[in-house]
Amino acid sequence: MIKLIKKKIEENPRRWHEILSEALLAHRISRHGATKVTPFELVYGQEAVLSVEVNLDAYRLAKQNDLSAVDYYDLMMDNIDEVSDKRLQALMEIKKDKLQVAIAYNKKVRAKSFQVGELVWKTILPLGTKSNKFGKWSPSWEGPYKIVKVIFGNSYMVERCKESVFHGHLMEDT
Repeated sequence: MIKLIKKKIEENPRRWHEILSEALLAHRISRHGATKVTPFELVYGQEAVLSVEVNLDAYRLAKQNDLSAVDYYDLMMDNIDEVSDKRLQALMEIKKDKLQVAIAYNKKVRAKSFQVGELVWKTILPLGTKSNKFGKWSPSWEGPYKIVKVIFGNSYMVERCKESVFHGHLMEDT
């Protein structure tokens, strides 16, 4: 969506306010890969009627004009009932896509487990926090820590080592 807006605005930067609404309309009436339906259809239960179709007297509009008001109302109410089904189907499609992404991602993940007595480093949380003293050179790990107990689910109890090993030399922990 953002790529579409950027592309359109680069072509006509002084008309950005007009182009934004065009880009939003294009987004709302386009079928999305994740849901397999248009956002407009998920909200209103039917496809949008474009002004071009109105001007060219499209077939579906001609059929609509032949209906009585009662028949048209009944058809619209039937579509409204189907909206929740379309929304559920769209949700199932999104879940299926998320599962495929997770499977692809998890192919690259290697499980690692530790045993009691092993030395490990601990991530400093929250990630990305910076010390005033070091700025962007702030460490993101601390330790070493020694595994004391293995808990279910890849969780561990650790204790800070009294002495730490650094390039083969023992150093006092400060």
